[in-house]
Formats: sequence, C-alpha cells, structure tokens
Amino acid sequence: MYQAEADYLAAGGPGAASFATLAPFFAPAVVLWQADSLPYGGIWHGHDGLERFFLAMSATWDRFELAEQTFLSDSNPLVVLTHVHARSRASGRELNFPILQTITVTGGRITEIRPFYWDTATIADACLPPTRELDGTTARNHLPLYIDPA
Repeated sequence: MYQAEADYLAAGGPGAASFATLAPFFAPAVVLWQADSLPYGGIWHGHDGLERFFLAMSATWDRFELAEQTFLSDSNPLVVLTHVHARSRASGRELNFPILQTITVTGGRITEIRPFYWDTATIADACLPPTRELDGTTARNHLPLYIDPA
C-alpha cells in the first residue's frame, strides 16, 4: 500500500493521478482520523473522503515523503512507525517528524487509519504563512525542524 501511495504521489497525486491506483487497498467504507488541529484535520470517510484528504494534504505540503517505516505489529490493528520529511507550501519550513499509525485491515482491505503525531502544534504552526513583526522581521523562522520524540 505504501508503494502504491508513493507511485500515486509520483504520478502527480491529487488532481493529476487517478485514485484508482490506491482504491484497491481501501475498503469502500474506510475511515481516516486526522488530528483536528492540523490543516487537513477531521474524519474522512470512504474513497471520496480519501481523495479529498489527499487534495487537502497536497494543498498543505509541497513535499511529504514517507522516509522510513517500521511495522511494530503484524496483527490487527497494524502499528506502523513512519518518519516523515515534509515542506510546508505556506511557510517553506521543512520538518522531519515521526507518525505512529494504527491500521485496521478487514478482508484484505484497510478499513480504518488512525495516525498519532508527536507534536501537532509544531506541525500546524509550520503550515501557517510567515508573519511580519512591526520592525519588518519574520516572526517564524524557515530553518529545518526536527521534532525529537524523546
């Protein structure tokens, strides 16, 4: 599934590539839960919901690479630790952060995904455009950020 997602994004992703590449991996009634504090937060239902989610992600991130993945469980729900490298479209900030996901599979298809982020506030902040102080300086920096879970 992760390779199909990478292929989908490499083919142009939302609006350019067909979701048909990913659809076989997801049950028609799949549910994706995202933290409400993120720009693409909320509960996404079904294939149409996932397509809208990928559009929202694409609008938020200029780059979102699943750099390294470790499966911590091989039974339902699956537990996957993923290290992400991302760059915000709005601010240009680069982040490196882990996501822990639970993935429920029924009948060979994904029925539920619940990602857990180490620091949603920092991620959400990176997705905001930079602001200017009264003296003309930028309030948010554009340096790469690593969120250390320790």
